[in-house]
Amino acid sequence: MKRVLIFLAVVGASGCEASPPEWRPADLALPTRWSSEVSPDHARPEYPRPAMRRDAWLSLNGLWDYAIAARGTTAPEAWEGRILVPFPVESSLSGVADTVGSERRLWYRRTFVLPAAWAGQRVLLHFEAADWETVVWVNGEEAGSHRGGFDPFSFDITPYLLDSGPQEVRVAVWDPTDSGTQPRGKQVREPGGIFYTSVTGIWGTVWLEPVPGASIDRYDASPDPGTGVIRLRVDANRAGAAGRSPPPPPRAPLSGAAAGRACRIPQA
Repeated sequence: MKRVLIFLAVVGASGCEASPPEWRPADLALPTRWSSEVSPDHARPEYPRPAMRRDAWLSLNGLWDYAIAARGTTAPEAWEGRILVPFPVESSLSGVADTVGSERRLWYRRTFVLPAAWAGQRVLLHFEAADWETVVWVNGEEAGSHRGGFDPFSFDITPYLLDSGPQEVRVAVWDPTDSGTQPRGKQVREPGGIFYTSVTGIWGTVWLEPVPGASIDRYDASPDPGTGVIRLRVDANRAGAAGRSPPPPPRAPLSGAAAGRACRIPQA
């Protein structure tokens, strides 16, 4: 009897240990000293826009629900598992290591809760990169779309936010790879030789940022070493105060005296 009890205890313990983890790298063929540091709590944690840093921000990197469905599908019937954002679905670090192809779309879903300190401000949802055609929904309403595989983009999601509680964001990405005419580098559906595996879906940090009703979107600095002058061009969003109202008007650059203002550089 004692032997039977011991055997059952060992089997029970082994069964608990064999349960699959929520995320792990999928067939990590080329591990590096950096890949070993990646985890759902440590997925590209650095601030994503150092050239124009604001203290308040919230990273949405980490585990998202994912599904791969036919391109014409309006929503996946079920979520297939968890994917680690911001790593493309083909990569080992995503935890999936699967291809999508031009006939299907990659879907993402997650929820978040806004910090209480952000109340009364507009909220921007940023994507540092997603390849290639991206559509974003917030709480069931389409917030915007973007085409491009290499450039950052953002949406003002203030009109779609709930007054309190969890907020849901869904993302669908379609990538034709070498069956389309978009810039793709050496990405192909059947890699070989000098051509390599495609990068589909989110592959840059996803993050939230609160901003006031009037805020700077970007700036460009053009130095002139000969005269010691830097000319600044500032693009600002002059939308009204935050609230559940229609989306703000398109962004417009500042003009007149506010644009191209010269700043003289002190001589050493």
